[in-house]
Amino acid sequence: MRQSRVDEEVRAALAAADDPSASPQDRAEMLMEIAMGLQQRPESPDQIEAAIDLYERAGAICPSDEYLLSTRIAARRATALLALPKGGADALERARTELEKATRHFADLDRPEELAEAELNLGLTIHNLAGLNRARITDAISAYQRALRTFDRVRFPKEFAILQNNLATAFLSMPFTDSRAKMREALAVQAFEEGLKIVNLIDHPTEYAMLKNNLGNALQYASSSHVVENNLRALEAYDEALKVRTRAAMPLEYANTIANKANCLWNLPDDPADPGNGNRANLTAAREYYRECREIFMGSGEADKARIVAEACEQIDRELLSAPAAKSDGLSGSVQPHLN
Repeated sequence: MRQSRVDEEVRAALAAADDPSASPQDRAEMLMEIAMGLQQRPESPDQIEAAIDLYERAGAICPSDEYLLSTRIAARRATALLALPKGGADALERARTELEKATRHFADLDRPEELAEAELNLGLTIHNLAGLNRARITDAISAYQRALRTFDRVRFPKEFAILQNNLATAFLSMPFTDSRAKMREALAVQAFEEGLKIVNLIDHPTEYAMLKNNLGNALQYASSSHVVENNLRALEAYDEALKVRTRAAMPLEYANTIANKANCLWNLPDDPADPGNGNRANLTAAREYYRECREIFMGSGEADKARIVAEACEQIDRELLSAPAAKSDGLSGSVQPHLN
């Protein structure tokens, strides 16, 4: 049924764009706009693929002298290629080529906002390619920094926050084997915090939750001598993210965040002031979080994530069996889990 609906949308788009009374420019713009509609909040990969096809058709009929429109079509096609599930390195390489051309053209046309958007998407594309060892992460960082020349905190708070998040994750994706690793961790935390100075829970809930979740990860995994303090700050960040990432509204994002919170609890003593007293309560709470997110991952077809958290549950079960009772309980095996 979903495929037939996509087919109907594409047929309607092609019929509308085939109107002989419309100019080639108008038809190209119409196809681009319909493709953008398909691309927003897609329910299946078919819609992304259909959008790419419509962008291709729009580019083919766009008059050669419509330089700006042609560049916009190419830049939008690149974002669809970037969003294509399982597109792999080939789709990313195509997107990179399109966006590198688009940045040059938008610069020639003196379109600073469109140039900045293309730089942001170019950074994302290179970032993904770097994860496949097909590009340098430093090139992604450079693209993000160029986008920040226009997307400043005052005029473009949402874009500024997204760029700070992307910069931070880029810093954290770099190898941690050299003497500058701690500096990059500090830069990542600073970037997350810079973004959080601009967005807030009420006006930018999605960006706020994204930054809080990722800040929690940065704090949790930082190579610091203040492990307990960082983990406590991370828990606070995850709880803030969960004000937006609810199970009802954003189930996958919710599952990711409670999995991160479980990881944090796993390594945190029940009483930070008395770490020798163990962490039975935190282990139990972590296990409950893992069980809940495994259920969500299984229901959403995220089999790999479900397997990982199932293995974590098994490991926690083994640790609970071997862990001594908390000294403050006075009762063997007494546990106070955080969640029921």
